[in-house]
Amino acid sequence: MVRTNPERRQALLDGAIEVLARDGARGLTFRAVDKEAAVPPGTASNYFANRDDLLVQVGHRYYERLQPSDAAMSMLTEGPRTAETITALMTDIVDRITNFRTGYLAQLELRLEATRRPELQSLLTERVQADLTLNIRNHLDSALPGDEDTVLLLYLSLNWLILERLTLPGIFTEEQAKALVATAVDRAIGKG
Repeated sequence: MVRTNPERRQALLDGAIEVLARDGARGLTFRAVDKEAAVPPGTASNYFANRDDLLVQVGHRYYERLQPSDAAMSMLTEGPRTAETITALMTDIVDRITNFRTGYLAQLELRLEATRRPELQSLLTERVQADLTLNIRNHLDSALPGDEDTVLLLYLSLNWLILERLTLPGIFTEEQAKALVATAVDRAIGKG
C-alpha cells in the first residue's frame, strides 16, 4: 500500500465523501472513488488496505473538514458570556455543517454502516464522545451560561435540526432554523 501523496489522499477521501452522500455505502467502491476523485483507476487501492480502512479514513476526513474557524473559536474565548454568544456559536455550527451537505449525508451513511462494522462504530463513538467532552469542557471553561446538560441538549436538538434541513429542506426555512437555534439555546440555559 502506497501513501506518499497527502493531497491525493485527501482528494480520494473527499471523493469518497461525495460517493457516500450520492450513492450510499453500497455505492462506495474503489472504482467509484477513483472516478469521483478524477485519478487513474486503481489509485484508491494503493492508498487504502480495504473498504473498511477507507470507511474509517472517511470518518476522520469528515471531522477534519468541519473544524471551526478561528473567528468562531475567538468568539468562544473572547466573546461576551451571554446567551447571544452561545446562539452565534450554535448558528455557526449549524451553518458549517449545513454548508457541507455531502459531508453530513456521508456521515449518516457511516453511522448506518457502523451498525455492521465494529471498528467503524468504535471510531465514531470515540470521535463523537471526544467532541462532546471537548465541547462541554470549552463551554464550562469559558463561563458561558448553562452547564453540561446545556451542551448535551443543544447537541441533540441541533443535530436533528440539521438532519431536517439537509434531508427535508422544505420543513424549515433558513429564518425558521435560525429562530429555532435561538429558542433551543434559551430553553437549554433555562431562559424560556
